[in-house]
Amino acid sequence: MTTSHFYPIGAPGQPWGPDELTQWRARQVRQRSYADDVLQAVEALRGRFDVQAYGEVVYGEERFPLQAIRTRNWQPNLPTVLVTGGVHGYETSGVHGALRFVDAHAADFASRVNLLVAPCVSPWAYERIQRWNFDAVDPNRSFREGSPAQESAALMRLIAPLRGQFAAHIDLHETTDTDESEYRPAVAARDGKPFEPATIPDGFYLVDDAQNPQPAFQQAIIEAVERVTHIAPADAQGGIIGTPLEAHGVIQYELQALGLCTCITGARFTTTTEVYPDSPRATPEQCIAAQVAAVCAGLEFVVSSAKKEKTVT
Repeated sequence: MTTSHFYPIGAPGQPWGPDELTQWRARQVRQRSYADDVLQAVEALRGRFDVQAYGEVVYGEERFPLQAIRTRNWQPNLPTVLVTGGVHGYETSGVHGALRFVDAHAADFASRVNLLVAPCVSPWAYERIQRWNFDAVDPNRSFREGSPAQESAALMRLIAPLRGQFAAHIDLHETTDTDESEYRPAVAARDGKPFEPATIPDGFYLVDDAQNPQPAFQQAIIEAVERVTHIAPADAQGGIIGTPLEAHGVIQYELQALGLCTCITGARFTTTTEVYPDSPRATPEQCIAAQVAAVCAGLEFVVSSAKKEKTVT
């Protein structure tokens, strides 16, 4: 356990106040364009899919329109699936994986599932390559009533009319080296807690719901992704990021208790993907391809499960 001054903002053992938050914001530099990378890509898909505006993230004079992509000819008898990316703005392959999936593969599922895709939930953070939002709040710990995160609240409003209708939710994430070099020290400093160093898993893994585990669903995704990139092995303690391994490349979290994105739909099948873009064994292209493979495998599993249930009934 490290109790020294491990982060350049704040004093050890003291939670941040307004001054520290101002200092942190001053360190956040715009490095890429949400309008160019995401909104233009969504606009290019408008000819083949419905595009739904679902709100706006506003921080000072900055305004970010939020857009989702929907299957045309929505059919109530088909399973409905939510795909999300960019809940953490720095997780690049989640955003571009969601967009590539829609462009290259969504049409293949048009007659089999209803798709709703929110490719970049946190646009301010996407531009800063940052995990937190403008208020130093983690959107992926904020999916609850009265959410402190604009991004999380907007997504929950989007899916509210469909809650209870979702068969699956696939949330696309990354675990990067900056989790250890920046994010975890920043969390500890913000909260006035000691920083406890950890390790970053080298490879792809999934997070299942501890209250509703779906091992066959997770396994189908792992098998598909393993053809694209390597799966994270267990660490010396037999787990991943301090959590026991449930199966090859699969851990479980308490989604609802933690306020994670995959708790919002009430879907039977949920998963959070985690790729490792800093691995010497993976390229940025492989990371995007792994996200696409995960979504496709998850959808095929949902379609197959729906067919089996219809056959039984």
